[in-house]
Amino acid sequence: MSEEPTTGGGANVANPWGADLDDPRLGLRIAAERLSLVRYVFLVQIEDGIATAAQRASLEYADAVLIGWPETDSHEVADLDGDQLATVRTQTALMERRILTFRRQERDGNIDGMTDTLVKVTECVAVIRGLYQPDFALPTFAEIRQVVQDEWDEDMDRIDADGAISTADQAEQETREADRRQTGHEGGVAA
Repeated sequence: MSEEPTTGGGANVANPWGADLDDPRLGLRIAAERLSLVRYVFLVQIEDGIATAAQRASLEYADAVLIGWPETDSHEVADLDGDQLATVRTQTALMERRILTFRRQERDGNIDGMTDTLVKVTECVAVIRGLYQPDFALPTFAEIRQVVQDEWDEDMDRIDADGAISTADQAEQETREADRRQTGHEGGVAA
């Protein structure tokens, strides 16, 4: 009888989740779960401020890759051959290294680094999903980034236009008030 190392609670140290490590579709589930967690941590980190275009784009890219994620037993999920499974393992290992980088960046408060790393983690997950679900059209980060940048530019133009109107209105109001004070002051001196 071979004994697997366990934690104090009896859980297997090598596989504390009790996952079927021989399931060829396990990579699909792991990829979705890991990206969902990283995305959530990122969202929490940026929620207090106004997200930059890059931050918005990285979130939207992760969302686009996760949207409509299939269950592992779905008829939409392809059975992979040995080379494809090797690619899943390679992409999963790369994803995990990038998640370690993300965790360091989170600890250091490096939001710009986390933004870039979220994109890199999402790219790994996109490759994995593309293998398991080849008929699902996945956008590229460049496509998402362009759409988000266009939206950002429109938002900034509206803010600038509103700010310019507000500033012009403020300047006119201040001029009127200054004129009134000066007229009232001059009138008071002459009287």
